Amino acid sequence: MIRLFICPKCGWVRTVSRKSDVECFKCENVQMIPSKLEYAKFVEMSEQERRDYVDSWMYIHKMAGSKTGGEAAV
Repeated sequence: MIRLFICPKCGWVRTVSRKSDVECFKCENVQMIPSKLEYAKFVEMSEQERRDYVDSWMYIHKMAGSKTGGEAAV
């Protein structure tokens, strides 16, 4: 099963099939968080829809992190 991971620092999306411990190559060793969006739905999205999804994901997770005083929980 292919899964999507999003970097909580830069918003980069990475697809993986086997790993559950995924790091962002762009931010150098930042732990990526799994997305609840299914891969099949992601590939059907337009580029703009993908950007909008990541932007809203980043906003929600940053808000959750600020409310708890630490890292955002998934």
